Amino acid sequence: MPLGYLCLVLHAHLPFVRHPEYEDFLEEDWLYEAITETYIPLLEIFESLERDRVDWRLTMSVSPTLAAMLSDPLLQYRYVRHLDNLITLAGKEIERTRFEPEFHALAHMYHQRFCRAREVFVNQYGNNLLRGFKYFFDAGRLELITCAATHGFLPLMVCNENAQWAQIELGCREFERHFGRRPQGIWLPECGYAPGLEKLLAKAGLRYFFSDTHAVLFAEPRPRFGVYAPVLTPGGNVACLARDSESSKQVWSAIEGYPGDYNYRDFYRDVGFDLDYEYLKPHLHKIGIRSLLGIKYYKITGRTDHKLPYDPKAALEKAAEHAGNFMFNREKQVEWLSGSMAGRPALIVAPYDAELFGHWWFEGPDWINFLLRKIHFDQQTVKTITVPEYLDRHPRLQVVQPTLSSWGYKGYCEVWLEGSNDWIYPHLHVGAERMVELARTNPDPPPLRRRALNQAARELLLAQSSDWAFILKTGTMVEYAKERTRVHVNNFNHLYETIKRDEIDEGWLSGIESRHNLFPDIDYRVYA
Repeated sequence: MPLGYLCLVLHAHLPFVRHPEYEDFLEEDWLYEAITETYIPLLEIFESLERDRVDWRLTMSVSPTLAAMLSDPLLQYRYVRHLDNLITLAGKEIERTRFEPEFHALAHMYHQRFCRAREVFVNQYGNNLLRGFKYFFDAGRLELITCAATHGFLPLMVCNENAQWAQIELGCREFERHFGRRPQGIWLPECGYAPGLEKLLAKAGLRYFFSDTHAVLFAEPRPRFGVYAPVLTPGGNVACLARDSESSKQVWSAIEGYPGDYNYRDFYRDVGFDLDYEYLKPHLHKIGIRSLLGIKYYKITGRTDHKLPYDPKAALEKAAEHAGNFMFNREKQVEWLSGSMAGRPALIVAPYDAELFGHWWFEGPDWINFLLRKIHFDQQTVKTITVPEYLDRHPRLQVVQPTLSSWGYKGYCEVWLEGSNDWIYPHLHVGAERMVELARTNPDPPPLRRRALNQAARELLLAQSSDWAFILKTGTMVEYAKERTRVHVNNFNHLYETIKRDEIDEGWLSGIESRHNLFPDIDYRVYA
């Protein structure tokens, strides 16, 4: 038995962005970039690990909004169109850079990557990457977990337990619809926990969730093993697993984190802003503004505007070195912990946003690949594990009351509730009260009213997405976040009024059903 275990957790989430009313839409690129740079590379890594008979474990959340987009035929079609555009651009780049050897090789690299992404997406997974994740889930290597329905920040819904329940239960139902069984675990959006949530998680049949470090360190009574063993929440049915700050810092830290190494690819130097506008124009969105196109020729180089050409071989060697360093540190960490764990192997929980790997940190998937291989072949001190495996082997846990917490800046609610975004919450709270009212007063409605009630639930859920408040706080794409909040709140209020007056406009309803079409099996009575 190893001295300790590593639980690597990737949180895969994007807000629901789908605009069939436009021929193309800039913010849909968030999904397309993540597919090309994160989700397909991860699936390729998983396949290579299986092919080489590596005994690996990894946990990954797939948020219901991300699953809805990955399974949507319109977005699947538009992604292939997006890839075809990049393949054409990369072909042009091969010709343009023919007398620039360092860039010419990179142009070939991108062309091959885009062509490979198309092959994997279209021919291997039939345009639906959820099939790939389900395969490794069913094989027992990849532990998939759910998230709240639209990534609603649950601590700021404490005034309406029904709204919290709808986010949790619909997240579980959507997971079952896509993956064939109820989830055992959940990623609480933004790791946002508030005392009492465990009752709803237990009601949904969930076995565990993840939190930030201080949720457990400040728990009552004080946990005997700190964050290095799961704890049970009051009631004894749901386990809480806290983030290990040491392993997180090695990856996340802007100063000490691996992704900032000068050999790695620079995210911000993109041909979409570097090259001549007229040359790029056929490959930009119809609105004509410059945007990131995913072809990046430079490495981070240093704290300078003068960037050197990217060297994939040197970056790959650095990723292998960093994977070895991470593994070495985990070995020493569990060796140090072993003397105080009373015979129990320590559990190191290392959670990250999935999109860090590949999208923001281009070499991130390679780092994961090297790490899992090194853990399997190079040592016996620490091994990877999933939470259900650990809980089955070590079922005796301490019962504590975790504290209010999140993994946002300062650790509580400030990111999602401050001067830039506090205006949204009166609308969300009134909407939640009205949705509960509608659910309780319409137990068995006729078909048209049922459609309107289900769409009202969708609009409220979409308005509750924590992504809009986060964008308002960070100052990126602010107008889009404001508009999305406004649209969903207005749609909900219009539905509420027309349902109350029994004056539902079927044509208008059909229009927003086609635009905001996630959760096809939604039942509004979850709010009752």
